[in-house]
Amino acid sequence: MNFIRNRLLGYGVDEALVDPLSFVILISFITLLCIIANFITKHLIIRFIAHIVRKHKIEWGNLLLERKVLRRLSHFVPAIIIYYFASTFPTYQKAIETLALTYIMIVAFSVINRLLSVFNDIYQTYEIAKTKPIKGYVQVAKIVVIIVGAILVIANLMGESPIILLSGIGALSAVFMLVFKDSLLGLVAGIQLSATEMVRMGDWIEVPNYGANGDIIDISLNTVAVRNFDQTVTMIPSYALISDHFINWRGMQESGGRRIKRALYIDMSSIQFCTEEMIEHYKQIHFLSDYIVNREREIEEYNAANQIDRSNLVNGRAMTNIGVFRAYISEYLRRHPGIHQEKTMMVRQLAPGEHGLPIEIYAFANSVQWTVYETVQADIFDHLFAVAGEFGLRVFQNPTGSDLKALSQEVKGE
Repeated sequence: MNFIRNRLLGYGVDEALVDPLSFVILISFITLLCIIANFITKHLIIRFIAHIVRKHKIEWGNLLLERKVLRRLSHFVPAIIIYYFASTFPTYQKAIETLALTYIMIVAFSVINRLLSVFNDIYQTYEIAKTKPIKGYVQVAKIVVIIVGAILVIANLMGESPIILLSGIGALSAVFMLVFKDSLLGLVAGIQLSATEMVRMGDWIEVPNYGANGDIIDISLNTVAVRNFDQTVTMIPSYALISDHFINWRGMQESGGRRIKRALYIDMSSIQFCTEEMIEHYKQIHFLSDYIVNREREIEEYNAANQIDRSNLVNGRAMTNIGVFRAYISEYLRRHPGIHQEKTMMVRQLAPGEHGLPIEIYAFANSVQWTVYETVQADIFDHLFAVAGEFGLRVFQNPTGSDLKALSQEVKGE
């Protein structure tokens, strides 16, 4: 300031104008210096660093550039220049230094937050991130950085020790608990989910209470994002996965097979003992030829050994069309290329009811892909619906309009 003042006096400037003019010149000089320094930092140094990073394909360097960490660091330069020149304004030195230091602190904490994001981005590139996500912990760290930063900035502006402000936080603990309730619950839930591996990135989960049914695409401090199969996204509170019930299909996906558990309902009035003609017909079915021969011999030996009078079909043992049909389904499943042959596979009768006799298929498709699974399941039942009539069986179906129409036409014809 004195240097500029003396130079102005040397040029013959009116003494009354020297002080304000010196002030304006110094302010302009500092402003111009800050602009030049900021320009050099952003457009020369940072561009040079970015060129080196892209040329050598430094992965973490690209993340720093994407998160604009270096650009944020460039804000330090003008603040440091202003802080350095604060002594040239003795009257306002304290205020200028306080404001410059406050800005430096804000930039510093902003850089720390961005570095935490970069750390999470780098961690996401590793395989362990799928089973041990840390996004929730990173968000907690950011909250802590913001709180600490706010305390230090306020303490700096007030010119007091941060310890004095920290001592008053205890009285506000109830308010903090209320404000950060979801974050605290989410943190605890996140730790439990991560420690027990209840959910992972990419898991297919079903949460009925929230209408979610799809793959996990994000696990954060407060929420778990699920992309449903209709491409909508459902946000579920993290603690809801601890307190509420949900289904995780990961076990099915890792097993290599998906369960088929569906019943075919048979009209019970179509069930009957097999006649000789029916047995001969069944012997022509490739899947049943050996079964029929062996079963027929077994029944004959039993009836002969026990001297059963077969003049009445009720006496002794005999084959039924429903029993042969069950045997056919079992053989059909054993030869089906879409069925996992090393897992549980059975064809069973369930309790009969108003919809007929359920014949349930319990087996596993050898693919966990949804489209493949549905195709295998549909192929099996397409075939069974079509062949049921070959065994003299009728698939049960409630009367429809066409049935009633046909019945009325028969009555009219009579």
